[in-house]
Amino acid sequence: MLKTIVLTAPLLAMVTATAAVAKERISDVVVFDHNKTVIQSTPVKSRECYNVEVPIYETVTRNGNAAGGALLGMLIGGAIGKGVTGKDDGAAAGAIMGGLIGADKGSQPKTEQRITGYKQERKCEDVMIYQDTEVEVYSHSTIRFYIDGKRYVVDFVK
Repeated sequence: MLKTIVLTAPLLAMVTATAAVAKERISDVVVFDHNKTVIQSTPVKSRECYNVEVPIYETVTRNGNAAGGALLGMLIGGAIGKGVTGKDDGAAAGAIMGGLIGADKGSQPKTEQRITGYKQERKCEDVMIYQDTEVEVYSHSTIRFYIDGKRYVVDFVK
């Protein structure tokens, strides 16, 4: 209210002085404040939750394949034996040794993990959303007055 008086007083003094010099009559002096509506966005934290499928793992042990390991070992051992000695006897010895090693390695059980199914789990996270609100704010003011019956309106900002 004090602002209104402080800002309005100079305008009234000017109008009164002008009217006094001109010997005109001033009447019905009124000050109006005008507001406008604006949209104000306010950030709001929100928690969003949803379901996700999570795999279920199982460790599985499989029997080894001694025959496959022996065959592969014989082929590799024979090639190495022939390459080292340059003779068919070396190839035969290499094939026998490779077959034994391959059979031993191939016969050992193999473990692996595999997905056996899925389960539903709830996952939540915080997200930022914006909420719009209509707010009334000051726009400007006007002073209205009459001089000798003629209406005048002057805009000003406090």
